[in-house]
This record gives sequence, structure tokens and C-alpha cells, in this order.
Amino acid sequence: MIEPYMNESRINEIETVKRILENSRVIALVGASPKPERASYRVMAFLLSQGYQVIPVNPIKAGQSILDQTIVASLHEINESVDLVDIFRNSEAAGEVVDEAISIGARAVWMQLGVINQSAAQRAVAAGLDVVMDRCPAIEIRRLGIRSA
Repeated sequence: MIEPYMNESRINEIETVKRILENSRVIALVGASPKPERASYRVMAFLLSQGYQVIPVNPIKAGQSILDQTIVASLHEINESVDLVDIFRNSEAAGEVVDEAISIGARAVWMQLGVINQSAAQRAVAAGLDVVMDRCPAIEIRRLGIRSA
């Protein structure tokens, strides 16, 4: 397995995107919504269809389920190793999620389309995590032809 980079200039590089998508198995999706019209719901459905294990995170909906997956209130409630934290929150709120991802030992953080937080990205890189911002994994999987193992 390729080691995470330690150079912030590699954020969003194609090699980083591919490494994350090819090596992730367990994805925590923060900001998950049970509403089928929401992007987080559609992305979660797509990731599940591609063979990823997706754990929805939403403190307001904790205990309910989305696509037969039980919603947890926070990343700290997940009882297994998380490879990727996919963030469906606004840019400002993403900083707190990134810090939580670092504290649980996640390997990567992915900020969705429109979500950009440079200082959080730099903290994640400094902690050894791979980082992608302002992109969607569902789009990148299709574009790059990536298949989950």
C-alpha cells in the first residue's frame, strides 16, 4: 500500500484521489440524509452499490437508518477503523469534522463539492491523512473507472 503523502500540494492530485478510492473499504459519511432527493443520500447509495461499507453520521437522525445502515451521531461512535470520512457539511463546519477524523485515526478525508477548508486540509495533511476537497467520490469513481475490491 502506498503511504499517505506529507506535502499539502498533493491535495486533490489524481494519485491521491485514486489511492483513496482504491484503498478505502469503510467510509463514514458525515451529514448523511434520509431524504432521497439529497446529494448525500444519492452518493451513499452509489458507494454502497460499488461495494463500500458506508456508515451514515448525523447527530439529529442517530439511531434511525438510511439505506438499511444505522445512523450514528458522531465519528467517535463508530466501532471499527474508518478509511475515509466523506464530508457533506459546509466549509466552516468541515473543520470540526476533519479534527474528529484525525482523532479517530481515519486514513483520509474527502470534502464534497463546494466544501473547501484550507486550514482543516493542512491539519489533516500534517496528521498524515490524504485529503480531497471540492470533489465528489461518486463522480471520480465513474470518471476514473475505479472498482472497489
